[in-house]
Amino acid sequence: MAATAVTAEPKLVALENWRPKANPWVIAAVVAMAAFMEVLDTSIANVALPHIAGSLSASLDESTWVLTAYLVSNAVVLPMGGWVASVIGRKRFFMSCIVIFTISSFLCGIAPSLPLLLLFRVLQGAGGGGLQPMAQAIMADSFEPAKRGLAFSLYGIVTVLAPSVGPTLGGWITDNYSWNWIFYINIPVGLLALALTQRLVEDPPWNVPDKKNLFKLDYIGMSLLVISMGSLQIMLDKGEENDWFGSHFIVVFAIAFVTAFIGLIVWEWFAKNPLMDLKLFKNSNFAICCFLMLLTGGFLNATTVLLPQFLQAQLGYTATSAGLALSAGSLALLIVVPIGGQALTHLPARNIIAFGFAFFTVSYFVTATRLNLGLSFGESSWVRVMQVVPIPLVFISVTTAAYFGMPREKNNQVAGLINFVRNIGGSILISLTNAAVVERAQFHQNQLLKYLTPTNANLQRQVQSLTGYFDGRSGPPNAGGLAQGRIYNELIQQSQTLAYVDVFYIMCGAAILMIPLSFLLKKNHPHAGGGSGEIAAH
Repeated sequence: MAATAVTAEPKLVALENWRPKANPWVIAAVVAMAAFMEVLDTSIANVALPHIAGSLSASLDESTWVLTAYLVSNAVVLPMGGWVASVIGRKRFFMSCIVIFTISSFLCGIAPSLPLLLLFRVLQGAGGGGLQPMAQAIMADSFEPAKRGLAFSLYGIVTVLAPSVGPTLGGWITDNYSWNWIFYINIPVGLLALALTQRLVEDPPWNVPDKKNLFKLDYIGMSLLVISMGSLQIMLDKGEENDWFGSHFIVVFAIAFVTAFIGLIVWEWFAKNPLMDLKLFKNSNFAICCFLMLLTGGFLNATTVLLPQFLQAQLGYTATSAGLALSAGSLALLIVVPIGGQALTHLPARNIIAFGFAFFTVSYFVTATRLNLGLSFGESSWVRVMQVVPIPLVFISVTTAAYFGMPREKNNQVAGLINFVRNIGGSILISLTNAAVVERAQFHQNQLLKYLTPTNANLQRQVQSLTGYFDGRSGPPNAGGLAQGRIYNELIQQSQTLAYVDVFYIMCGAAILMIPLSFLLKKNHPHAGGGSGEIAAH
């Protein structure tokens, strides 16, 4: 027994001290490049949606499925990463995801119809689903715990900068070439990432693949996950269009979602080899981190859709101009992300998270008060800067805090779940905020219509003035109708602008609620890193 203990001890020390042969920062840059390519595709199509809709004979509402289909497919695959990596190895799985993502990007570019584009986007999302958690897990294993905060700041650049760069790049490509090229640009990046991953990345000794795990897939859990997430997304995307629960179609998918989601939770909790290790949620710190990340992912994706959508639909910006208006936020992120990583070495994560949500609150309040039909390019750029500054502070801190107290053999599961909730949060808030814009616009339109009455003296003066204006240009027979049409169009624009204002006020309220929740996280010792001993005693 003593000899066995002596023999085992050096092995444990070797495992504890394992480091990859290549420089960990080079490895981090390689996997971050692949993840950047994948995350970029969550937003690069945002400003191109009107072009995609027009090219493929679809409505603007239908074109948003290009975004949500990708996010849902991506989210469904995220929890499966740990299982696939256990069968074929993390490196091989990462490379396989790059291959699938690159090929499906080409297929998206040549798609001749919206249904085929959605199919290829689902494939693309499935391929990309393994890139984020595996990149994060590779970084976690490549660095010692004390340096993880800085390593995750690089990953933070990928995750928060890519969605901000996406609209600018997508707008420029769409206006100067065509929307198809927003997918083609993934091909050279994918090939380069594949070659560098093959050369530099290696699996750690505690993640030895075993083909026997092939038969350990949680098929029931996977089926319940697909049904629940698919039903949720259909319900959210089509709810406003079909009058929500006034539609039997929506009710059916709502029931399917609730039933499958409850079944998923129960099954995964008791399954011998669960697809998602839900017992990790017994750690209250991890559970709170997941909820905070759900909102953070939602804020990031929703604002990246809402602002360019407002600029194009209400202010007449081109795709390029709308993207450029958001580009100042990208530059701000390059400054804030390293600050967020450094802050973790000096301050408890929960303090930074609380500050980040307080900043979210202020930024959405300012956005709501500044949003109007006279918004200038400079003001829209400043609003975007305020929106993105808190994102890396919260994202990097929550990602790091999620690993507090977790054994490193659970790194794949932690990475998969934290990215899963971020993507689901993004998908949910994109759908809900777009639905809220439509519904609030209808509400404000009905309210403003009350003022369009013959007894309204201001209205009559405006009609007379516009009638005189059009009289000299289009003739008396058309002047009255054109005057009334101009006033009605202004009413529509005002009601839609007020709807966007309402949505940002709602997001402001949600951010306020997250501030006290942040302080429920356990306080960590900043200088202790991300190991199991970093939690401060209370």
